[in-house]
Amino acid sequence: MFDRRLLTHFDWVLLLQVCLLVGIGLVNLYSATSSWDPVGTPIYVKQFYWLGIGLCIALALCLIDYRHLEYFGLPLYLGNILLLVMVLVFGRVSMGATRWLDLGFFNLQPSELMKIMIVFILARYFSRYEKDLGFSLIDLALPLALLGVPVLLIMKQPDLGTAMLVIFIATTMALFAGIRRRTLIFISMMGGISAVGGWFFYLHNYQKERILTFLSPERDPLGSGYHIIQSKIAIGSGGIFGKGFMQGTQSQLSFLPERHTDFAFSVFAEEWGFVGCLLLLVLYLLLICWGIYVARRAGDRFGMFLALGVTAMLFWHIVVNLGMVIGLLPVVGVPLPLFSYGGTSMVTTMIGVGLLLNISMRRFMF
Repeated sequence: MFDRRLLTHFDWVLLLQVCLLVGIGLVNLYSATSSWDPVGTPIYVKQFYWLGIGLCIALALCLIDYRHLEYFGLPLYLGNILLLVMVLVFGRVSMGATRWLDLGFFNLQPSELMKIMIVFILARYFSRYEKDLGFSLIDLALPLALLGVPVLLIMKQPDLGTAMLVIFIATTMALFAGIRRRTLIFISMMGGISAVGGWFFYLHNYQKERILTFLSPERDPLGSGYHIIQSKIAIGSGGIFGKGFMQGTQSQLSFLPERHTDFAFSVFAEEWGFVGCLLLLVLYLLLICWGIYVARRAGDRFGMFLALGVTAMLFWHIVVNLGMVIGLLPVVGVPLPLFSYGGTSMVTTMIGVGLLLNISMRRFMF
């Protein structure tokens, strides 16, 4: 039987924040793609469709007590691992990477869904096992194994950006759960050694080139450095108040590549300037703070870790994308949540929003 108290505790503040960000993103997508030849359904219309699907999923999640989802954590995780394997075998190749499964009516990117699955499986583990002195290396053996399998499969595609995000999300949750100092030092050292080994034996040449270009974009201004140089020009030329809606030269004249996905923020910065960017960042800051607020007042440990993991996913997406477009981080192909175009990305983000709404609604039931 549906509890009417859930409606009175519905988190309208969270939903309003999400709608504001999505609305600004749709307007920005319209501007970024307005100069494209009208072939098929416009990008901003497709994004609106994906938003509708994601919103329906988010609201449907609110009808299910999130505590029941704990028992589906492992099956969902294993199912996503199977999808990642299927990508490597049957996936569609695009721009030298194999990241999508062609399902006919849309392309599915399982690596995006893995961000939610890793939150589920780690929330389940950390909520069941609590260590007063922090987790030791032996205690973290299972979480590290659960993390390592999808990360290796994602890097095999190759998709370094998504693999990094999955690691960042898991690390945030583990640090919040508590790790012993010696264990943290050992894992950090092993991570450094793995990074050096990965540079020499695992990374593809184009991935190495992205990192070198990050250090010096001018070394190849018409090749690997072109994206970040044009992005910096777009952001810098926006000035204080911007050039105005649909008046950005870098986007409207097609100098800026991937302006509807990875570099959507650059389009916004050129048109709305420093003031517009500041307002957008404030909205994102409020969203992250509200996610932490939901985690703090969750009724149980599973809900707390689930909300924390979703908030970490949103936070690291924002940090990596913004760092990428302004030249503080290498270009790794990470979208800005609720803003950049992407079907699977939008649905995944809205699943996370649905989980936050679910946890917030049921805080009074304990």
